[in-house]
Amino acid sequence: MKRIILYISLAVASMGLTSVSFGQAAEFVQGAKLSLDKEVHDYGKIKKGADGSCYFTITNTGSEPLTITNAQGSCGCTVPSWPKEPIIPGESAKMKVTYATNRVGPINKSVTITSNSVDGKVKTVKIKGEVLKPAPEDGAPVLNKKSPMLN
Repeated sequence: MKRIILYISLAVASMGLTSVSFGQAAEFVQGAKLSLDKEVHDYGKIKKGADGSCYFTITNTGSEPLTITNAQGSCGCTVPSWPKEPIIPGESAKMKVTYATNRVGPINKSVTITSNSVDGKVKTVKIKGEVLKPAPEDGAPVLNKKSPMLN
C-alpha cells in the first residue's frame, strides 16, 4: 500500500513539474517578436480636412532586435511612417499612420507591416471611421438645383 501511494505521489509530482516547465517555455520567445498596443484605430467621426494622424505602439517582446523593413498602406491616402532603427528586446517605438481626410465618407484602410518577427513576417493593422461632409456656415442658405435662388 505504501508503494502505491509513493508511486502515485511521484507521478503527480512529475506531472506538476512538466506543466511548470511547459508553461515557462511558452512564455519565452527566441528571436524578435512584434507586439502591438492595438490592431485597429477608430477615428470615429472626423471633419473633412482634420488631422488624420494616429499612432500604433510597436513593442519587441522577443529576445533579438526587431527590424521593420517596410510598412505599406492599402492605398495612397494611407501613409505609414515606421521606425527605421532596430527595436531592442523589451523596448517600444511608435508607427505613425496618416490618413488623407480630404475625402468624405467611410474610412476602412489597412497598413501591412513587414519585419523579422518570428511569429510571422507580415502583420496588418487597420484604421476605420468616417469623414463627415462639412456643414454650411451658420446662416448661409443651402443651395441645390431646386432652390428658387438659382432661377
